[in-house]
Amino acid sequence: MERKLKLIWDFRGPSASKTAQHHEIHLKEYISLEKLSITITGCQNINDMHSIAYMVVIDSEMKSVRDALKPHRGQLYEE
Repeated sequence: MERKLKLIWDFRGPSASKTAQHHEIHLKEYISLEKLSITITGCQNINDMHSIAYMVVIDSEMKSVRDALKPHRGQLYEE
């Protein structure tokens, strides 16, 4: 079984939450278009001025997704 990686986009400022929610919509569209094997996405408010949007990919898909979507950072995904 391949490792799962969480690719993360950070958004800051007073509209960070809305921007992260909107970005998640585009991540879902990308997953559908590219027929990726995992469909886990989400957004999370870190605080009033910092939110993230994320998607989970398997190790073998990471490089192509990373190069296409340019996440700000990544980490191992633990269920």
